[in-house]
Amino acid sequence: MNILLWILAFALAAVFAGSGAVKLMSTRDRQIDRTPYVEDFPQNVIRGIGVLEILGAAGLLIPALTGIATILVPMAAAGLAITMVFAALVHIRRGDGARAALPSIVLAICSVAVAWSRFGPYPL
Repeated sequence: MNILLWILAFALAAVFAGSGAVKLMSTRDRQIDRTPYVEDFPQNVIRGIGVLEILGAAGLLIPALTGIATILVPMAAAGLAITMVFAALVHIRRGDGARAALPSIVLAICSVAVAWSRFGPYPL
């Protein structure tokens, strides 16, 4: 189970780091073309979400790999899960449909699995 949690943490970190980097580096127009929900928020909010995603990705891996402050791993996973719940709610509120909300829901479930496992039966 520990190997599965490591794989899941690395996969989540890759997704969130990539998503955060796009939010930080892409222009607003390009982001709106790819993800229309961006037009509902100011650019600073989108960049803030990008920073949170990158910090969350780092929090999933760095403490675990270094063995320092390992409690941050489940906390980062929980924070990312909360972020994805709100992302799913944004898609539902906008009327984007279940297809648009599904990636956020899957990422939230995976993040909850890491958080629950690392807080509970499989701590680092």
